[in-house]
Amino acid sequence: MSIYREYDIRGIYEKELNEQSVVRIGFGLASKIDGEYVAVGYDARSHSPILFEYLVHGLNAGGKKVLDMGLVPTPINYFANYQEWDGITPNASIMITGSHNPSEYNGFKITVDKAPFFAEDIYALGRECDEMPFPPKGKREVIKIDAKGRYIDFLVKEFAHLEGMDTKIVYDCGNGVAGVALVDIFARLKLDAKGIYVDPDGEFPNHHPDPSDEHNLQDIKKLLASDGDIAFAYDGDGDRIAVLTHKNNIKGDMMALLFSMKMKNPTVVGEVKCSQVMYDELERRGAKAIMYKTGHSNIKVKMKESNADLACEVSGHIFFKDRYFGYDDAIYATLRMLELIQDGIDLDAELAKLPQTFSTEEIKIETTEKQKFKIIDKVKELLKNPKASFPTIRDIIEVDGVRINFTNGWGLVRASNTTPVLVTRFESTSKEDAKLYERAINDLILEAKELL
Repeated sequence: MSIYREYDIRGIYEKELNEQSVVRIGFGLASKIDGEYVAVGYDARSHSPILFEYLVHGLNAGGKKVLDMGLVPTPINYFANYQEWDGITPNASIMITGSHNPSEYNGFKITVDKAPFFAEDIYALGRECDEMPFPPKGKREVIKIDAKGRYIDFLVKEFAHLEGMDTKIVYDCGNGVAGVALVDIFARLKLDAKGIYVDPDGEFPNHHPDPSDEHNLQDIKKLLASDGDIAFAYDGDGDRIAVLTHKNNIKGDMMALLFSMKMKNPTVVGEVKCSQVMYDELERRGAKAIMYKTGHSNIKVKMKESNADLACEVSGHIFFKDRYFGYDDAIYATLRMLELIQDGIDLDAELAKLPQTFSTEEIKIETTEKQKFKIIDKVKELLKNPKASFPTIRDIIEVDGVRINFTNGWGLVRASNTTPVLVTRFESTSKEDAKLYERAINDLILEAKELL
């Protein structure tokens, strides 16, 4: 599979991401960036500093100077784009991270002129890099910047009103990079916070740093049960969050509902996997709800286009334009959640007021890169004239795959943009109907596969 993906560049260190490929990527990216300066940070993986040097080689060869922020979470990398460093404003940023992937993986999340560099831009870069000669090494031009320090100062000032609040916080950084900022922020705000696996370790010795997988939350759940009022867990690069109470694992769409309570008639962007409860409840409260494609890059583009205040993905990417810069930041989302608690909002009580639904987690169906989009096209075709036994269709949304609204819920099938799988999800106010929709759509996928 190509290292050039829909939202970022990602691959296995040495096998796919090595001196030959990464120097070319840096050189190729240099030609896409107006201006001189590119801010670069990296995550906790043992090979991240090595990839940093390869990237510097390529960027310098392409005429760019590197602002080096060292080991930081992805949100700090984004934050650097909005700051001036001794009169220098970065024209782009690159985060070296494998996110929540296994330890042998790494990659690059790229921002150019404060906008995500993704989709066709990345694919075109890949085609160019495959053709170009290896750039010779020139003069090393790297300027150190303290992005982490500035980010911590910024958040401590923004959330000074949280100082000393008496909520008992427990949190799990999964040996990713969130801890390098969180520990100091909690300490400076004099919060009662107890962390586990806060030290960065790219081998992830305790558990995989993916908080959307229940298996990875066992240790933090135990700590919450014995020692906490609220728990937070983070992915490998700190742009995704899980929020746990004693009663709930609050998904991204429900977080958005809670956050929107303190905003006046906000515009909120959600992805196609978000609960219908979120969309309906936002509209009921006078907010504007927009359904859009999955993927942090897609969401950022839609936020800018719609001038949205807030956006979310079920997996825990939360984007605040309200009082912030509009990118996904799990550390910032943590402090906004604590603010809700300080304001007297009972998270569990608010969730209990919502219509109760039965929904599945994301279900992944293995296929191939070649077939996944063809299957979706065939499913769309079959839905034009479904079998008599197929549940009654109210309408179909095709913003990203196919989301079918039934009488009493919905079902989704979409092609993942990052892996060779189809992703399905189902929701209904009735458990039986949720199962019925799941069976019906699975049968439809099988039929689509057979017709290819």
